[in-house]
Amino acid sequence: MEHDQLLLDAIECARLAGKIQLQHFRTANLNATAKLNDSDIVTVADKLSEAAIIGYVHEHYPEHSILSEESGSDRRESEYEWVIDPVDGTTNYNAGLPMHCVSIGIRHRGVTVVGVVLAPYLNELFHAVRGEGAYLNGNRITVTANTDIHKAVVSTGFPVDKDVNPDNNMDNVARVLPLVRGLRRLGSAAVDISYVAAGILDAYWEMNLHEWDVCAGLLIAEEAGARVVHFRDDRNVSVLVGAPAIVDQIDPLLSRTPGR
Repeated sequence: MEHDQLLLDAIECARLAGKIQLQHFRTANLNATAKLNDSDIVTVADKLSEAAIIGYVHEHYPEHSILSEESGSDRRESEYEWVIDPVDGTTNYNAGLPMHCVSIGIRHRGVTVVGVVLAPYLNELFHAVRGEGAYLNGNRITVTANTDIHKAVVSTGFPVDKDVNPDNNMDNVARVLPLVRGLRRLGSAAVDISYVAAGILDAYWEMNLHEWDVCAGLLIAEEAGARVVHFRDDRNVSVLVGAPAIVDQIDPLLSRTPGR
């Protein structure tokens, strides 16, 4: 199957979902409800966006499987799998903050071949096809050339169980924060990773993420020259991504086990 055609269809799906999100953004009818706890919520825009994407995939690629944040996996046997986060950064979205996005990755036999991240309010579309580079609004992007951690602006995030689990990334923050120019918490893993790809951020790390958070973004970052390190295997997806020289300096600072 032509991956370039898959890209066009993934972009169309992202734009459909982005339009829905803009229609509901900063309105009073989001109907936010908690999932795991008050730090993990879902809104009507998540559900409508997901339905639009899944409906498109079922119509155009009925044989493809889907893994999506709100609906899980359809367990369909297929060489192709769409990995979807209909609204990455739902807490931001619900609060009226613009840092949220649609994230769509497409895997072929387990390898991500297409990645699309659309931040609709910011009108920023990131995309990549494996082996063809990474792009922001049609322009080629690459990671920063910065090699000095003291001049680096990096971002991170915190797991949704941060209130009950002391293994919550604060130890890593304490080690990294004094060494960098700035530390940010943007609230959307897919945006964070895409900003690394564009050279806006020098690096990003977070633990206890899920495949739908990172599938598209990691391909975009890799195609832009980023280095990716999975620094934990006991907290779902725990990933460090950035300019290679900055990753080399942050990597030794991150905990491999709880309470290091």
